[in-house]
Amino acid sequence: MVKKLKKLYGKDAREFFNQVMVEQPLLPFLIPLGLFTWFVERWVVPFSNWVPLAAAVWATIQYGRFKRRIIVEDLNKRWKHLILNITPTTPIEPCEWLNKLLTEVWPNYMEPKLSRRFQSTVERRLKNRKPKLIDKIELQEFSLGSCPPTLGDEGMRWITSGDQQVMSLGFDWNSHEMSVMFLAKLAKPLIGTCRIVINSIHIKGDLLLSPILDGEAILYSFESTPEVRIGVAFGSGGSQAIPGMELPGVSTWLVKLLTETIGKTMVEPRRLCFSLPAVDLRKQAVGGVLSVTVVSASNLCKNTGNRQSSNGGTMSGTADNKVSQTFVEVEVGNLMRKTSTSKGLNPTWNSTFNMVLHGETGIVKFLLYELDSGGVKFNYLTSCEIKVKYVHDGSTIFWAIGHNSGVVAKHPEHCGQEVGMVVPFEDIDGELTVSLVLKEWQFSDGSVTLGNSLSSGLQSSSDGSPKLQSLTGRRLRVRVFEGRALTASSKSGKCDPYVKLQYGKALYRTKTLSHTVRPVWNDKFEFDEIAGGEYLKIKCYNADIFGDESIGSARVNLEGLLDGASRDVWVPLEKVDSGEIRLEIEPIKNDHNNSMQSSSSKAGAGWIELVIVEARDLVAADLRGTSDPYVRVQYGNKKKRTKVIYKTLSPQWNQTLEFPETGEPLILHVKDHNAVLPTASIGHCTVEYSMLSPNQSADKWIPLQGVKSGEIHVKIARRVPVSDSERKATLGTDPSGKGHKMATQMRDSLKKFTGLIEEGGDPEALSLAVTEMEGIQSEQEEYIEVLEREKAMLLHKIQELGSEIIRTTSGPPRTPY
Repeated sequence: MVKKLKKLYGKDAREFFNQVMVEQPLLPFLIPLGLFTWFVERWVVPFSNWVPLAAAVWATIQYGRFKRRIIVEDLNKRWKHLILNITPTTPIEPCEWLNKLLTEVWPNYMEPKLSRRFQSTVERRLKNRKPKLIDKIELQEFSLGSCPPTLGDEGMRWITSGDQQVMSLGFDWNSHEMSVMFLAKLAKPLIGTCRIVINSIHIKGDLLLSPILDGEAILYSFESTPEVRIGVAFGSGGSQAIPGMELPGVSTWLVKLLTETIGKTMVEPRRLCFSLPAVDLRKQAVGGVLSVTVVSASNLCKNTGNRQSSNGGTMSGTADNKVSQTFVEVEVGNLMRKTSTSKGLNPTWNSTFNMVLHGETGIVKFLLYELDSGGVKFNYLTSCEIKVKYVHDGSTIFWAIGHNSGVVAKHPEHCGQEVGMVVPFEDIDGELTVSLVLKEWQFSDGSVTLGNSLSSGLQSSSDGSPKLQSLTGRRLRVRVFEGRALTASSKSGKCDPYVKLQYGKALYRTKTLSHTVRPVWNDKFEFDEIAGGEYLKIKCYNADIFGDESIGSARVNLEGLLDGASRDVWVPLEKVDSGEIRLEIEPIKNDHNNSMQSSSSKAGAGWIELVIVEARDLVAADLRGTSDPYVRVQYGNKKKRTKVIYKTLSPQWNQTLEFPETGEPLILHVKDHNAVLPTASIGHCTVEYSMLSPNQSADKWIPLQGVKSGEIHVKIARRVPVSDSERKATLGTDPSGKGHKMATQMRDSLKKFTGLIEEGGDPEALSLAVTEMEGIQSEQEEYIEVLEREKAMLLHKIQELGSEIIRTTSGPPRTPY
C-alpha cells in the first residue's frame, strides 16, 4: 500500500513539474538564481528568512492552479461522455450573448443576404399562386427591416441523435419595421391596381441548427410548422390609402403563402444550408453543369398503402411488396431525364445525364416508378432528393436527409471531383446510390470554373430576361452545329427536326432535316448584342404535315462573353426526356457601330433633341382604371417635364425638349399626377443615344422598367453644327448607289413576303419578313432626311452665291467731289 501511494504521489509530482515547466518557461533560469541568492544570504550577507517563505507560497499557488485545472478537465470529460453516450439532451443554457451578437451583424450582413434569398423564393411562388380577386401580382420591394429575430429566449440545448448533434432553440420574430410591397392588378369585376404592403410580421417556432462537414456549413430548419401572423396595408397606385376590407381574403392568402413557403423549404425534414467558407472569392454563381449518374438501388420493398398511378388516380396496396421493373426519373427544375428499366429488388441502371443548374443552388429529385406487368402503365413509388449549393470559396456542397433524420453531406473542393452518395427513399424501404460530378460553375462576370481552374466563358441557361433592350455595339455569331438524342414523334415515330432561335426581337430558324434524331445543321446566325443579360431562346420542333410538334426548349445566357473568346457547348433541352443541341457562340466586331462611334467622337459640341411622342399600355395608377400621366426627363443635373394628359393609358404629348450634350444618361420617369397626394411612378427607362452619328435621329419604342407593362415612343437626335468641309464632303458624294441598293432590298423583301403568303406561311417567318421590311423602311426614312438636309444646304449655298454675284457686279458708289 505504501509503495502504491509513493508511485501515485511520484506520478502526481512529475505531472505537476511538467505542467509548471510548460507554463513557466523561465523557471530553469529562476531556480539557479534563487539558489545563488540563498547561498549569498546564507554564507556571505544574511538578509532575512523571506526567500524560503516566498518560494513556498509561490509553489502552493501553482499547485492549486494545477489541481483546479485537472478537476475541470475531468468534469469536461465526464460531461462529454454523459452527453454523447447516456443523455441525448443537455440542460437548457442561456444565450443572451447570441442575441447581442445577432443585433450587431443583422443590419449590414444578415438582413441584406436573407432579403435577397427570400425575395427570389417569394417571386417564384407568386407565379403559381394568387387569389381570385387579383389578376396579376408582382413583387416590387422586399426588406426584412432592422429588427432581428430573438433566438433562444427561454434558452437553448443540444440534442444528440447517433453521430449528429443538433442545437434546439426558440425562434421569436416580432417586427414592425419590415417592408414587403406587391403591385396587384385586380380581376373583374374590380378595376384598377392596388398596392399591398406587409409592414409587420410575427413568426414563432422551434429552430434546429445542425453543423455539418466539421463546421464548414450549418443546416437550419423548423422542428414543426411555426406560428405566422402578418400585418397588411392596402393602397392605390397613387399611394392613396383604402380600407383593408376592399380586398377580402388577401391577408389570409398571404399568411397561407408564407406558411407554405416556409413549410416546403425549411420545416423538418427539409432543411436549408448556410455555408461558412474560410475564403470568399466574391463571385456570384448564376448557373452550373452537373453530371448525374444513377447507379443502383438496394433493398426495395413497397409499403402496403395507396400509391399514385400514371393516370393520376390511386391504387390500393396489396400484400405483395415485391418490385418488378423500375426506372428513375431525374428532375432539376424543368429538365427531366429517365433511366432505362431494370428488374429485381436491387436494380442497376448506371445511366448518366448532364443537368443544368439555375443559380447558385439547386435540387436534384429522383422519382422512382414501377412498370406494371404489361409494361404499359407505370406507378409512382417514392422519391428522394439531393441539394446542391455553391460555396463562395469555389467549392460545392451536396447534402441530403439520411437514415433516422440524419444528414448525408459531401464537400468536393473543386469542380470535376466525383462524389458518391447513398440516399434513403422517403416512403418505402430501400436506398439509392448515385454519383455526382459538378463539371462547372458559371459566374455573373462571365468567368467559368473548369476543374481546378478559372477561365472566361459563357453562362448556361437561367430564368428570366430583362425588359429593357439596349444594344452594346457588338454582334454575336451563333452557330447551330448539331443535335443528338432528340425525341421522335409519338404518332409517326419519325423526327424531322429544325431549331428556332430568338434573341430580343430577332427570330431565325435552321433548315429542316428529314428522318434523323442526330441532325447536323451547321447554320450560322448573327445578332446585335443586347445589354442587361438578354437570353437566347432555343426551341426545337419536329416538322409534321398536321402541325409541328415541340420536342424541347432551352435558354442560354449570353452575358459575360469576352472579346476574342468563343464557347462550344451542348445545351440540354428542357421539358422532354432527352435531347441536346450543340452551339458555338462568339462575339464579333460591329464595324458599322465602330465607325459611328468614331464619327461621333470627332464631332463638335452640340445638343440633344428629344421628342416625346406618346406612350401605350401604361399601368393604371388610379382605382378607376386610368392614369394622369406625364414625363419627367432627367439629363445630368437638368430636369424638364411634359404636360399632364388626364384619364388615359395611351397619352400623346408630342413635345420637343433640348439639352446641351454632356454625355450623361438620359432618363425618363413616367409619373401619375395627383393634385393632393404624392405622385406615383408608373415606369422609367433610359434613352440610348451614344451610338447615333452627328445629326442622325432615331425613332424607337422603349419598354418601361419597374412596372408590368408600358412603352414610350420617343425620337432622339444628336445635333451638332455642320462645318464647311463636311458640307463639301456631303455635297460631293454620289447617293445614287445607296438609294438603288435600298430599293433592291425592299423589292426582294416584298417578293419574299409575297411568296410566304402564297405558301400559307409560318406566322413567325412572316413576322421576321415584316421586321426586315420595317428596318429597310427606317433606313429609307433616314436617307430621305439626309437628302432633305442636303437640299436645304444646297439652296442656302445658292442664295449666298447669288447675293455675292449681285454685290460684285453692281457699280461702285459715286463719290461727290
